[in-house]
Amino acid sequence: MKRAILFILLISVTGLFGKDSHELFTEILSQYVKDGKVNYDELRQDERFGQYIDQLSKTNPAAIESSEDKLAFWINAYNAFTLKIVCDNYPVESIKDLNAGGSLSNALNKTVFDKDFIEMNDNKMSLNYIENEIIRKQYDDPRIHFALVCAAVSCPPLRAEAYAGEKLNEQLDEQARIFFSQKDKNYFEVDKKVAHLSKILDWYSGDFGDSDKEKLLFVSRFLSDETASAIKGNPADWQIKYTDYNWALNEM
Repeated sequence: MKRAILFILLISVTGLFGKDSHELFTEILSQYVKDGKVNYDELRQDERFGQYIDQLSKTNPAAIESSEDKLAFWINAYNAFTLKIVCDNYPVESIKDLNAGGSLSNALNKTVFDKDFIEMNDNKMSLNYIENEIIRKQYDDPRIHFALVCAAVSCPPLRAEAYAGEKLNEQLDEQARIFFSQKDKNYFEVDKKVAHLSKILDWYSGDFGDSDKEKLLFVSRFLSDETASAIKGNPADWQIKYTDYNWALNEM
């Protein structure tokens, strides 16, 4: 009896972890996300979304034992809290409309991504803290950039399912392949040897390699055989240009 009570208390304190930890999030995403676009108007009215946010807030991430489960947790948390801040302020044309400080927002470190609106295990944190101080600092995996979705059209597409530790590697690979196949974000002029890449690979350049050659070889892992072969044949001959980033809201 004491062991049963202890187990219940442990679950209530640690919150979500384990194989089916984000099942509720998958149910929500599968209903309100299609082709990476979100039905924010209906999502914000669904009580289940608030329940999932509450579960995240009560979770102690340190209690999640598996590295894969922990990374899946943080990716889901980033995406869920991004959805939450948009839903809380909907309708908006862009998540950047939620910046404080107007045109001085970046200089004052007051973008919406710096706002400490996230409650996690009695701690306050921002989206930037989750991305840069936790995920990028603790996990050496550039593919996370294709899983974190900042609610913009030029972001990677939001999956219609939650990330899960037991299939995280496959999910991240698939996200990368989808992202690099979207020609509004990335496209390749093989005849001219020009790779037009998302600004994400510029903003976080060091995460993808120490040179353009390394960056291109990383990208080639997720391209068609023909394009990948063309890059691998002479990566030093290729030029990188970056596509414009569209911050319009990724809504249906």
